[in-house]
Amino acid sequence: MRVTEQSARDPKSPGTVSDLSERDLIARIQQRLPAPPDWVLVGIGDDAAVVVPERNRVEVLSVDCVVDGVHFDRAFVPPDAIGHRALAVNLSDLAAMGATPRLALVSMALPGALPIADFDGIADGLSALAARHATHIIGGNLTRTPGPLSIDITVMGTVKRRQALTRGGARAGDELYVTGSIGGAAEGLHILRSTHHDPRSVIRDPQSALVERYLRPAPRVRVGTLLARNRLASACIDLSDGLAAAARQIAEASAIAVALEADALPIDPAARDALAARQVDPVAEALTEGDDYELLFAVRPRLRRRLEAVLRHADVAVTRIGSCRSGSGATVATTSGAGDAAPLPAGYGHFR
Repeated sequence: MRVTEQSARDPKSPGTVSDLSERDLIARIQQRLPAPPDWVLVGIGDDAAVVVPERNRVEVLSVDCVVDGVHFDRAFVPPDAIGHRALAVNLSDLAAMGATPRLALVSMALPGALPIADFDGIADGLSALAARHATHIIGGNLTRTPGPLSIDITVMGTVKRRQALTRGGARAGDELYVTGSIGGAAEGLHILRSTHHDPRSVIRDPQSALVERYLRPAPRVRVGTLLARNRLASACIDLSDGLAAAARQIAEASAIAVALEADALPIDPAARDALAARQVDPVAEALTEGDDYELLFAVRPRLRRRLEAVLRHADVAVTRIGSCRSGSGATVATTSGAGDAAPLPAGYGHFR
């Protein structure tokens, strides 16, 4: 990103992004950000950023893109939630690797008719979540597009060399845990799609809490870093595409079988009630729907007490939901049922 002193002035009452220059738009983002730390040698304002590596740690990088009409809908998702979600999905990937977030590069493709108020709201959502996780936005790119609004973010975090978490590494006998609750975000999205009610004016009831789960997911960075620092997880993945898809990916990457217990799944109570009212199976829905951004991880049985002690310092509860076994594939069964295990359904697919 490049900005000049002249473009840093706040333009008078602009209507849409097409009324401003790229430098003016960059300045509107920059004014929301804190001063860069000493390890950023060159930040916003040049052709590329220059940073000092963190000593005795390796770098973990991830990139993700959110597109209007695919990952969110501007008809019912407020601008600040768009910015929040765009960064949260990336921070969740770092959490799954056990990495501490450090910096982000933000690229936006903006329709010319996008209101400046919406652009500012997106920037507010981005900068607020970045500040919450000590993540410094140090550059990126802005361009105009005839297509939908899209936001592409690259994040970088750090972790000690032997502490990085991966999807591989689980072994037969390991126990499977999931953070928080599942199913809430998908039900929140259903509420928004079916009612198009304004999430900025909802009454604080169980349904509005579900809407909030979808609009502003909480990446489990604290849990991920605790698992990594204490070498507790043998494998870890986030639930961006649903629990079933995540369990299948751990099974495949670790070359083991995964068995989940349906009765143990921590399905959001409000989501369970809403699904039951619609005569929808809450277990099937919680397994296949995405957007929860919780963590699924495997732990050696001998580390169970240590896990409980360490996660007393976490910001969310964890639940044991299954185990790893010899073989291949992923199944789900009732906790008490020994012979009624069924293959896990497919999770969310981006190209089907």
